[in-house]
Amino acid sequence: MVDFADFDQFTAMRRVTGLVARADGTRVVVTCQEPDKDGARYATSLWAVDPSGEREASRLTWSEKGETAPAFLPNGDLLFVSARPHADQVEDDTALWVLPQTGEPTVYATTPGGLAGPVVAAASGTIAAAGGRLPDSTDADDDKAAREDRRKKKITAILHDGFPIRHWDHELGDVHPRLFVFADGEGELREAIDLIPDAREELLNAEFTIGDDGSLLATSWRRRRPGGRMPYGVAILDMATRQVRVLAESDDADFGSPTISPDGTRVAVIETTDGDFDHPLTYGLRVFELAGGTSQAVDTGDLYPTELAWSADSAALFVSGDLHGRGGVATWSGGDPSVRVLLDDAVYSALSPVSGGSLFALRSTIDAPPHPVRVTFASEGATVVPLRSPAPPPQLPGRLDRVTTQTPDGATVGGWLCLPDAAGADAPVPLQLWIHGGPFGSYNSWSWRWCPWVAVARGYGVLLPDPALSTGYGHGWIERAWPHRAGIVWADVEAMLDDVVARPEIDGTRTACLGASFGGYMTNWVAGHTDRFNAIVTHAGLWALDQQHTTTDGAAWKTRLFETPAEHPEWYAENSPHNFVDRIVTPMLVVHGNRDYRVPVSEALRLWWDLVSRFDGDPADLPHRFLQFTGENHWILSPGNAAVWWRTVQGFVEQHVKV
Repeated sequence: MVDFADFDQFTAMRRVTGLVARADGTRVVVTCQEPDKDGARYATSLWAVDPSGEREASRLTWSEKGETAPAFLPNGDLLFVSARPHADQVEDDTALWVLPQTGEPTVYATTPGGLAGPVVAAASGTIAAAGGRLPDSTDADDDKAAREDRRKKKITAILHDGFPIRHWDHELGDVHPRLFVFADGEGELREAIDLIPDAREELLNAEFTIGDDGSLLATSWRRRRPGGRMPYGVAILDMATRQVRVLAESDDADFGSPTISPDGTRVAVIETTDGDFDHPLTYGLRVFELAGGTSQAVDTGDLYPTELAWSADSAALFVSGDLHGRGGVATWSGGDPSVRVLLDDAVYSALSPVSGGSLFALRSTIDAPPHPVRVTFASEGATVVPLRSPAPPPQLPGRLDRVTTQTPDGATVGGWLCLPDAAGADAPVPLQLWIHGGPFGSYNSWSWRWCPWVAVARGYGVLLPDPALSTGYGHGWIERAWPHRAGIVWADVEAMLDDVVARPEIDGTRTACLGASFGGYMTNWVAGHTDRFNAIVTHAGLWALDQQHTTTDGAAWKTRLFETPAEHPEWYAENSPHNFVDRIVTPMLVVHGNRDYRVPVSEALRLWWDLVSRFDGDPADLPHRFLQFTGENHWILSPGNAAVWWRTVQGFVEQHVKV
């Protein structure tokens, strides 16, 4: 039993984060996270899960450094990535390890700077993995020496020659991304061979997959464009000749998640357009025929695709994503103009198809964290069988209701309401309204960072709406508030809020509004447009749009979409929260991580100054607070900081709401 009201217990819960199945379906392995012995970070371990669902899961790895990215070799041995110590290790560089079906792990391959994200050809056993080289390095020995020189001299300089220069929470340009394959040599350390030695930024944040026979690899491929843009294309690498053939690239579209079919004949991608100020983004699939060079656009309808996986026989493509506030899985077969939805009850991730047509995956809902399942398909539908998880779903402290609301313009907004078991007309509870980030996202699955059941355990109802711009409701739902019009999003949210606070089990006089990222932007904007809340929490929120659009790591996308205040003065005037600071009367808790490059900490610094400098009372009576995490990024990731986050956020809400 876990007490969700106990922040330390909650942040210490083991959580399943990934899954992979052997191609024949005989073995399933999941990755699990839990705090290390000091509670300083989440360490990842590998666990074997019984594919039949009968036996308990068993732990496979135990190192302090942890293990990630498992992948099966054709003989059934397990490949993984770890920074666990070994004889050839430099600093904490990660290496590829192999865990045999019986015995202890051994190092498979290393390279300076470490290796990540291995993919394995199911038939040939060819392995490719990501890594990097310093810009002036000519080979591994040269790279190793140059890295050691930089470490000794504490050199941190990076000379940039284009954009981007940052991503999420780390700097770019200090290394050139690489793909490596490994020379044979049974029983000894393999040599990492650079597949594309002249690559610079083309493999930045690359996603790649390999065909079963190991002859072809499909990878994302990026080249700089005018205006600082570097969209995602897709390329095919011939593993024998090392020749790269660009399959698709465009100034106006991104081709993400390139997934090569096991037989090596087709590549599927998620195709999206950014849109511009007047035209909303679009999404769908595109499937390329490698032999003829043709491609087909595939309509996914309301399903907003996030993950792709080919069936083991290459006959069908599985597509998972957001759908109608729940999530789902669809399938596509050659020639079909659109996908066919197979499941619409949950979010399915880590799709791992196996021979015979079945599928292993992680299943998640608002009221159940990710857990391994086996999905089988028949003419009458799909059957989902839960497997024995190393992190069994916990008993929740409340109940979950699906809620819908009609907006004044006739739209139907969907969402979820989480309530304590004791909530009722004779015991109404205060309410926390949470606005999701993205904005292209949906409240449809479990979140460890923003888990409503922590607040429910402390006696609150939590409302989770999917307003305009949310995904899983079709292109029109995004178009309704394009381009990111806060007033329309708030109208959707407030309509649902008004309906919910009218329920007898809710005390509408005690409410708080919370959000992060785009949700943090919305809470900032809401703070200047209403005094209906007792407290507001803004995490990693945009404050001054003219400032954020040019300082974020995604400045090329932001400035292309929203352009400048001179070009759209009315939009910036209406939608930038800082323009309404003088109207704010609600106590605000500002939360931000210094390593956040998506929404730079300058947003929080400027907001904090605007709040403090305008407070003309005794400084000791300042109602606002600023929770700063000097080592965190856009998310709060360490267990210790996560517990502080929960304690501070819920404490601030309780101070102002539970009066």
